[in-house]
Amino acid sequence: MSAELVVAAIQMTSVDDVATNLTQMENLLQEAFQSASPRFVSFPENCLYLRLKEGEKIEGLTVSHPAFVQLADLAKKYNTYLHLGSVPLYLEGHLYNSSMLITPEGEIRPTYQKMHLFDIQLDGQAPLRESDVFRHGQAPSVIEVDGFKIGEAICYDVRFAELFSQYARQEVDAILLPAAFLVKTGEAHWEILLRARAIENQSYVIAAAQGGTHLGLRGGTRETYGHSLIIDPWGTVVGQVEKRVPGVTVSKLTRDRIDSVRRQIPMKFHRRLPVG
Repeated sequence: MSAELVVAAIQMTSVDDVATNLTQMENLLQEAFQSASPRFVSFPENCLYLRLKEGEKIEGLTVSHPAFVQLADLAKKYNTYLHLGSVPLYLEGHLYNSSMLITPEGEIRPTYQKMHLFDIQLDGQAPLRESDVFRHGQAPSVIEVDGFKIGEAICYDVRFAELFSQYARQEVDAILLPAAFLVKTGEAHWEILLRARAIENQSYVIAAAQGGTHLGLRGGTRETYGHSLIIDPWGTVVGQVEKRVPGVTVSKLTRDRIDSVRRQIPMKFHRRLPVG
């Protein structure tokens, strides 16, 4: 079991074209490896495709899509795990907003399907209904990377503490929260919610985000908040992309830091509410 894990959170400005986004992902991956050698690389929600023209049909992907094969080649080249925060993925005939994990050996597998879909109506803005397109995921997911247990969530999931309480009971070492936060909600809630999830779970949080002005190739535009963060189990920000542009932040997760926080405040011995 490794005592540390070097991770990178990649911030993107994705568009509505897979090939364009693949090029951006490859360039940012290269940037990440210029200054470090991350063993785990986290991309944001909608990394391969972001719908920008409201009402446009989303062309879902399958696990056999050539984009995943290309990314698997990159994972093998860099000897790293690639976590795709989310893609529109067909599973058993239904479309999900799904995370994907690609191993250093090139294995490609879906891991987590977003449970809480973004159906909201902000004052002065058009309603957004993710459930008109995607089916709800049904279960939490924990992946393991070099002995580190990592819980998965996507964007809007961050607001539902009951999901993360399950990860706390499993004593995960880190939580992934890839996102495409709106600017209005990001300014008010992004960092405070992420730091709360780290503190209450006494785990690292890796939050790779979409950030900037997205201009659709077929029309449409969107603004996302960015500010990708890596947060330690004490709630301290240890890595960030401060501007709303593509970028990379790299940090080292250490088991010593996790153990230190949990030793000082032994929450696992104090939980009282039953599961379910």
